[in-house]
Amino acid sequence: MAEDLNQEPTAEEKAKFEQDVLKAAEEAMKMEAEANKADAAQADANATDSECHPEQSASDAEGSSAEQATESAEDVLKAELAAANDRNLRLMAEFDNFRRRSAKEQLELIETANGKLLEKLSEVQDNFERAFASENKAKDLEAFEKGMQMIYNQFAKILTDAGLEQIDPTGAEFDPNCHEALMQQPSETIPEGHVVTVFQKGYKLKNKILKTAKVIVSSGK
Repeated sequence: MAEDLNQEPTAEEKAKFEQDVLKAAEEAMKMEAEANKADAAQADANATDSECHPEQSASDAEGSSAEQATESAEDVLKAELAAANDRNLRLMAEFDNFRRRSAKEQLELIETANGKLLEKLSEVQDNFERAFASENKAKDLEAFEKGMQMIYNQFAKILTDAGLEQIDPTGAEFDPNCHEALMQQPSETIPEGHVVTVFQKGYKLKNKILKTAKVIVSSGK
């Protein structure tokens, strides 16, 4: 099975992610600081030796301002990283809770649907038990057969109402998606590649095949 893309990262992966981001930010700020220092050094080299030279004071102020700006940018990046990690953890927790609720609700729906179906099937069982009770035994085979046919019709209707459909492909073209060929046999009336006999009927629920029909396929004349 493919790995779940929503799986929460491990503590090691989180720590490495934070370290990589901080390292990249520090390197960028270091490069910026070095560039500022180089500019300041160039300004010093071009300045005169006069103690009262105004450019020297301006260069010192610029270097101090650059260092303060670097420290401020680092603090901002750290704060943004912490906020992003917090949002990420909250989103993962919310999604996990949503997934748990959805799975629980789906299970409850399945159990409710199964309960209704089993309730109807229990009525069929009750009818079988009444038919086999000694006081209700039919005196002739015809009455017994009629009773069994009524119970069968009740049972078939319950399955049909639940969405179960019987596959009876007699005479139809063989379809490997719905049929299972047991053998081939010649036929004078059924064209080659079509079903001659259905050995066991298949079943499907809506559009999903539950059981393929076992068939004998015509090999032609």
